[in-house]
Amino acid sequence: MDEAIDEFILYMATERGQSESYQYIARTTLESFAKWLAGEKQVTAPASVTPQHLTEYLGACKQRGLAAASVKLVVVVFRVFFRFLHIRKLIPRDAAEFLPLPRIEQHLPETLNESEVERLLESIDLTALHGLRDRAMLELLYASGLRVSELVNLRLENLVMEERVIRVTGKGNKTRLVPMGQKACDALTAYLERERPKLVKRRTGSELFLSARGGKLTRVRCWQIIKARADVAGLGDKDIYPHLLRHSFATHLLSNGADLRMIQEMLGHSDISTTQIYTHVDQQKLRSIHRKFHPRG
Repeated sequence: MDEAIDEFILYMATERGQSESYQYIARTTLESFAKWLAGEKQVTAPASVTPQHLTEYLGACKQRGLAAASVKLVVVVFRVFFRFLHIRKLIPRDAAEFLPLPRIEQHLPETLNESEVERLLESIDLTALHGLRDRAMLELLYASGLRVSELVNLRLENLVMEERVIRVTGKGNKTRLVPMGQKACDALTAYLERERPKLVKRRTGSELFLSARGGKLTRVRCWQIIKARADVAGLGDKDIYPHLLRHSFATHLLSNGADLRMIQEMLGHSDISTTQIYTHVDQQKLRSIHRKFHPRG
């Protein structure tokens, strides 16, 4: 199993171009399965794996409390791994060929309304320490719907200010161009001209958003900053986090008439079914408005 896993990960990296994070997930998933297989079934060769082994392992994962989304990820890894081995003629049959994907209950994403976003952004004191940086970060998260990992990895060369777009590298190392609004551009310009130069240290790179020590901001620090800014804005009763602004970005675009395909492109979703959840959010909002204002609602 160890040799098969190594060969598979090499294939994922060189031929499929999968990200390091996905390679890590695939490796840890398969190594955990290999350990269980050797201990529980005394099986060490991939050619000896049966569909029953896979089913029993997934059952064990569920018993340990693994969430449905995580179980689904394990199934996907199994499918790709055993298909790869079968195509390369390393195993006589694909044990995962008919392995079903578990159904996942979809939860509608939380969002801020437009006035709450405005309140959050406008509450930032631009004269205070890191005020310009934090305002630029939050404006950009809301204006472009970025993931927090995409935000902290932005570099100066990713900005095309004259065209008001940014070049973003998302999941699977896929690059997309995302527009920025005028307010986000203005906030970025102010930060770049008046605050970022003060944060630059001897070893500073070209990362767009810098910490007080001149290094790249971490995802955790981003969360902390947004939570602190929400508290100042009087939104401390809500669970404010970076992805909430991404959800709000998509929902507000849709409710104001934007095309779903365009939203999919801006969010960097490979499948439009992922983007369609925002239509449910919009429909839920319409129903709540109807119930509130219709005389027989």
